[in-house]
Amino acid sequence: MMLKTLGLALSASVLLAGCASNTPTPSQYSGFLSDYSQLQPTQSPSGATVMRWVAPDFQLANYSSVLVEKPLFYPAPTPSAQVSQQTLNDIANYLQQAIRLELAGRMRIVEQADRDTLVLRSAITAVNLSPEGLKVYEVIPVALVAAAASTAAGTRDLNTEVYVELEAIDGSNSKPMVRVVRKGHGLQLENDSTQLRLDDITPALDTWAKDARDFKR
Repeated sequence: MMLKTLGLALSASVLLAGCASNTPTPSQYSGFLSDYSQLQPTQSPSGATVMRWVAPDFQLANYSSVLVEKPLFYPAPTPSAQVSQQTLNDIANYLQQAIRLELAGRMRIVEQADRDTLVLRSAITAVNLSPEGLKVYEVIPVALVAAAASTAAGTRDLNTEVYVELEAIDGSNSKPMVRVVRKGHGLQLENDSTQLRLDDITPALDTWAKDARDFKR
């Protein structure tokens, strides 16, 4: 139990420094991507600041099809009364379908990679709940999602943020073409007793899907 408590404290403190920023910081990287060293801040098509790397030889025109893998939760999630396993499943399914829907107008959606396929793999890496109007933040890694907002903030609205890491891979040789780390903002929760629902997160998921559609280089 002591080790679990220590793990929660360390995870929260590691993520705490950057939670007020709109741009993910290295302390918030999960390890899902194999390399973070070349990420640079840039703007997404929607105007959000993200950390991104694009291979010098990447040309979107080289790909006529796309395989959108179901997003993972990394590290593995621990459901709670506030965030259920069903909600986690709904979030992953929704994000996959939203990206597919947005990309369908530009590329052929496939279930198996071919030589002309761009493979999109992604992970939702953390959920952050911040009491409105307070400088106290509770950052909840997905693996420790059972943690609740502080008692002192229990009657305050909670802002919701969700973090994602995405990699686009060449289907013919598994070479990484694009890596992105970003976070998005959902709807406010009424208090720390309010159960998180898919609808609370969909604004961020919809923005990510539209940015995937509008990405050019």
